[in-house]
Amino acid sequence: MHPTDAFADVARFVAIRRDLHAHPELGFEEHRTSDIVAGLLQEWGIAVHRGIAGTGLVGVLKKGTGGRTIGLRADMDALPMEEANAFAHRSQNPGRMHACGHDGHTTMLLAAAWHLSQQSAPFDGTVHFIFQPAEEMGKAGARRMIEDGLFERFPCDAVFALHNFPTGAVGKFALNPGALMASSNTYRITVRGRGTHAAMPHTGIDPVGAVVALAQQLQTIVPRSIASTERALVAVTQLEGSNAPNVIPDTAAVGGTVRTFSLPALDRIEERMRTLAEHVAAAHECTAEVAFRRASPPVVNHAEESRFAAEVMREVVGDAMVVEDFPAVMGAEDFAHMLQVRPGCYAFLGNGEGDHRDPGHGPGPCVVHNTSFDFNDAIIPIGASYYVHLVQRWMPAAQGSIAA
Repeated sequence: MHPTDAFADVARFVAIRRDLHAHPELGFEEHRTSDIVAGLLQEWGIAVHRGIAGTGLVGVLKKGTGGRTIGLRADMDALPMEEANAFAHRSQNPGRMHACGHDGHTTMLLAAAWHLSQQSAPFDGTVHFIFQPAEEMGKAGARRMIEDGLFERFPCDAVFALHNFPTGAVGKFALNPGALMASSNTYRITVRGRGTHAAMPHTGIDPVGAVVALAQQLQTIVPRSIASTERALVAVTQLEGSNAPNVIPDTAAVGGTVRTFSLPALDRIEERMRTLAEHVAAAHECTAEVAFRRASPPVVNHAEESRFAAEVMREVVGDAMVVEDFPAVMGAEDFAHMLQVRPGCYAFLGNGEGDHRDPGHGPGPCVVHNTSFDFNDAIIPIGASYYVHLVQRWMPAAQGSIAA
């Protein structure tokens, strides 16, 4: 943490984070979380605007007379998972868990909002604290906020966000000036034949055989259609046929996920998938219907904003704790929608690699979407410091004055 950042009340924010962890809510259901965030922002004198994409909200803090603006975004939703932890702040909501650290993301942004509003933190312009619902499960809360007029109502010259990640040392930042995360897409191909008894296959048209053949062909799309210099992925994760061993069904299906780091590659994969489905099904005297859903585009950082963000990171944690050429990961994030319409930078903040829990609380893996995951509270002041310094560097106050 930068020595000038007086986050004297870290314990309060740890308590907030653990309370959020204990009461996880799914996408577009973050009513309690939204109430808590709104209440704290209002307590600190920050104007609050609610009901954006349902449970989303934006806090607005202006100092000075400058016209520059910045958006800082945190996601609030949890995952539909049963938590395996036994510590005191484990989930109290069955089948709900903060397994991705959004409780920590929300808390880091709250800590930054507190510091910028309550401490002598000069800047000249307007900060928009964006608390987003429904990042998980392809619900695209970011897109919904944009459709609800996010950037028309709250103009942002640039937008920034963080995500905890097992990058190595606790507090290490990682980013790159281009594609950092992949697009997220799902597909389901339904093949239609004509059902019959399995002992008399000649009396029907078997869609299961077509689906098996199609599943194998789908694996050839990337190596045969995407340049070897570009990373992409087609995963077959679902095969569905009959519920009975002696029945050839009317329909069978194959499904999975597609990940790419560019939209042209995604277009090519969808095109090939539709062609293969049509012709493989026809070869088996069947027909095929392809449902291809694009949930999130790739997270593509803007070069200038990435360089700026890296400079701020180095101010906060030092050169050795900032990786500016971090390799892109196949995970996805719907902050990508915001980066499509506003310049900005998305980055990872090291959550550690092993056990970071208090003694006696059991194992603490740092890989997200894990039933034993817990956010590392040690990075709350680090992430908050980054946000504070982003604001002050993006909108510096006039020399010798404190914007108020």
